[in-house]
Amino acid sequence: MTRPDQTAPDPLFVTIQDLRAARYCLAGVRPWFQRHGFNWQDFLTQGIDAERLRATGDALVDPVIQVAETRQARLAALAPQEASGGR
Repeated sequence: MTRPDQTAPDPLFVTIQDLRAARYCLAGVRPWFQRHGFNWQDFLTQGIDAERLRATGDALVDPVIQVAETRQARLAALAPQEASGGR
C-alpha cells in the first residue's frame, strides 16, 4: 500500500531487449506468450508489465525481470546526471 505522501512507483516493463540480454530463445518465447494469452506484437512494440509476467507463476520469468530491473536502475542513475547537464 502506498502512503498518501508517496507516489506509486512506475510499473516495470520488460522489453524485447531484456529478453535478448537474458539470452532467451525468441523462438521459444513466442509460443510461451501465446500459451499465456499475451499478445506478441503488443509486446514487441510496448513491452509487458513485469507483474503480468510474475502472475504466470513461471520461474522462467525471474531472470528476464532481473535484467529489466537492472536496466531501469541504470537509467534512473543516469537521470540526475542528465538533468544537471552532466555536471
